[in-house]
Amino acid sequence: MNKNIVKRLAALLSVKSIVTLLLSGVFAYLAITGNTSQEFMTVYTVVIAFYFGTQTQKISDAVAQSEEGKE
Repeated sequence: MNKNIVKRLAALLSVKSIVTLLLSGVFAYLAITGNTSQEFMTVYTVVIAFYFGTQTQKISDAVAQSEEGKE
């Protein structure tokens, strides 16, 4: 279980994850203060879609590879 935690923490330190977390923090701040602009919302949406899209693709690839190994 310890290896799993270390592996997840290492994954969080990737550039993609850091940018996503930072951008989410900025979004939260701007939303609380009421200063979100349309341009920022567009950039934020694209980054979040990319991040979760790549995560979903990784999971799909892992499942497909696992199923190929079973056959």
